[in-house]
Amino acid sequence: MKFERNHLYHIYNQGNNRERVYYTKQNYLFFISKIRECFSQYVDILAWCLMPNHFHLMVYIKSTETVVQSERENDNSMIKRSLNNSIAILLRSYTNTINREQGRTGSLFRQKTKAVCLDPDNGFMPAWYTVTGLTKINYQNDDSQYPQMCFNYIHNNPVVSGLVKDISSWEYSSVPELLGLVETNLINRKRVEEFGLKLYPSDEPIGSADPIGSYLPQLPFSFPEQEHCP
Repeated sequence: MKFERNHLYHIYNQGNNRERVYYTKQNYLFFISKIRECFSQYVDILAWCLMPNHFHLMVYIKSTETVVQSERENDNSMIKRSLNNSIAILLRSYTNTINREQGRTGSLFRQKTKAVCLDPDNGFMPAWYTVTGLTKINYQNDDSQYPQMCFNYIHNNPVVSGLVKDISSWEYSSVPELLGLVETNLINRKRVEEFGLKLYPSDEPIGSADPIGSYLPQLPFSFPEQEHCP
């Protein structure tokens, strides 16, 4: 994947053969903790959603690489690590954990994680693109609305998939934090506001529905403390 600084990207992957990748609540929370640790130096997260067999992230790229200490034994040197490498580390670490837990072997996710730039320099986006095996997004509005449409799409995944009736009921997305129901310290609210992104209750055209307000019920869950990566 090619990333450029100061741009928005939609990053996603799914289980091999569309198989489940999160089996328990602790699996979801462990993956969230890995996102926090492995991504924080590279990106600001604007939206995220974990589904039973895939995940979505909407991020603003701050840096494409960082300097970390070598993981080799008796080697205290500092090395460069790219965002691509950190994504691979996250997925590999999570896969190893699930394989041990579930008594399985082999890859858990598809080999290639996908990333789509939502605000390219040329100001042009394709009329549509397909997230293989997941769904199709149709872009029929002006370029400035692509980030909002992706924001809507990510948060409405659980509703479209029939897992819940409204986006606030899905525990494993950025909706609860955006509504102030929990504090995960995973999303960057200032960046969300900078792009003028709003939560909408359905995948309707922008402007056809009012943004979700603060009337939604409290959700009974919490998130784990930060863990080291890998």
